[in-house]
Amino acid sequence: MKLEDNLVLSDQCVEQILAIKDTMELITGKWKILIVVTLLLNGTMRFMELKKALNGIASKKLSKDLQDLEINKLINRKVVKSKPITVEYSITEHGRSLDNLIAELMDWGLNHRKKIIKS
Repeated sequence: MKLEDNLVLSDQCVEQILAIKDTMELITGKWKILIVVTLLLNGTMRFMELKKALNGIASKKLSKDLQDLEINKLINRKVVKSKPITVEYSITEHGRSLDNLIAELMDWGLNHRKKIIKS
């Protein structure tokens, strides 16, 4: 193995670590992944519907996390011109791409709980 081969592997490792870091920044925190899951399961929802479904989240936190998810193209925000004006949120195709990852996280979490409870 040449030194250059090691550098290529090192660059690849850095790229993979950055990809994991980016993903974790998007889905970490108490609420972001739950917002995505809620929209995946329920489809389009208004702000107050989301707040009610995510029992315990503060309005300010929900608003901030929705903005972050929208900036990262995981959700759509649509202003509906009605009286009163309402805002609807829905999952994007890019957001739907998290579906398999979420399922894997859920499976891992269930297995982890079983293992810990057995101990």
